[in-house]
Amino acid sequence: MLIAVVIAVATMTPITAPELPSFEHTDKIYHALAFAGLAFPVALFRSDWLILAIPVYAAFGGLIEIIQPFVGRECSYVDWIADLIGLGLGIVVGLAVTVVAGVTRQFRLRSLRFRAEMR
Repeated sequence: MLIAVVIAVATMTPITAPELPSFEHTDKIYHALAFAGLAFPVALFRSDWLILAIPVYAAFGGLIEIIQPFVGRECSYVDWIADLIGLGLGIVVGLAVTVVAGVTRQFRLRSLRFRAEMR
């Protein structure tokens, strides 16, 4: 929830700071990273919630783009696509970490059982 609030505040704040040197699509990377950060904990800790989280987060990204022109920002469907890509990446990485952690735990348990049997 805190991550969603940070994303909302950051995307609704008018840009007044001087531009930092960057390449053409830096903002798309920020969008993707923000939504990956939003999806990652859900995929990692509560993957059963993904069925609800995916459409909610996708709608959240779209709503942000719709509201931005009202606060002096630019609406861009490409930003929303970057949000969706980040959402997907966060889910994939979160689920991958869950699988790797589960495999590692199973291996460790088998190793401990084997050592106990050897004694």
